[in-house]
Parts: sequence; C-alpha cells; structure tokens
Amino acid sequence: MAVSYKKLWKILIDKDMKKKNLCVAARISHASMAKLGKNENVTTDVLVKFCTTLQCDIGDIMEVAQDVV
Repeated sequence: MAVSYKKLWKILIDKDMKKKNLCVAARISHASMAKLGKNENVTTDVLVKFCTTLQCDIGDIMEVAQDVV
C-alpha cells in the first residue's frame, strides 16, 4: 500500500499557503514535511497537527492506495 498526500498539497494551493508556513503554524519539523513530499510515512501526531491547523479531517489531507501489481 502507498500513502499519497496530494490532497494536502491541493488544500495548501487552495488556501494560498506555502509548506514553510504550514510547518510554522502546525509546529512540525521541516524533516517531517520532507517526508510528506516523498509520500513517506509520518506519525499520526504530525497528521493531527495538520488537520487541526487546516481545520479538516485526516481523509481530507491523505489517502492510502493499493499497490497495483
């Protein structure tokens, strides 16, 4: 299974917000943001901070897709 954060990037575009601003507002490290950029796993704490900051649900910022074989 693969994780995709395309929904998060779309929300940032819609809100005219940069990744750097989200890091500051959500109080997360730039390393965690780099992981998101590579569609790598991050802790649920990071995802909850994003949801709280953006006032959305976890399904609004990420999705899990089945790997196609």
